[in-house]
Amino acid sequence: QVRFVESGGGLVQPGGSLRLSCAASKSVFIIYDMGWYRQAPGKQRELVAAITSDDSTNYADSVKGRFDISRDKAKNTVYLQMNSLNPEDTAVYYCNSPTASGVRYYWGQGTQVTVSS
Repeated sequence: QVRFVESGGGLVQPGGSLRLSCAASKSVFIIYDMGWYRQAPGKQRELVAAITSDDSTNYADSVKGRFDISRDKAKNTVYLQMNSLNPEDTAVYYCNSPTASGVRYYWGQGTQVTVSS
């Protein structure tokens, strides 16, 4: 079973930036799509960014133009560069591999992002 370890979250002021990292215990990035998800208090978990096995990217409308997903296949790590953060971006951020019916693996512990002045 693949395990994910998310890191890089923290407290940031509106307009600031953070870079999240997700390290996988096994080499899954070469063949599977990967995504960053977030879950805000009282809300469902949502997919905000995805990268395919051939490095095509997709973003939720709410983050398009501000977030950038990338990965280093040699390091089994996927990144999320987040710019121009606003309080609505406050959430716990997770990574996983999206499928047509959900996700491929168990969830990691996530990393908390708080945007506040």
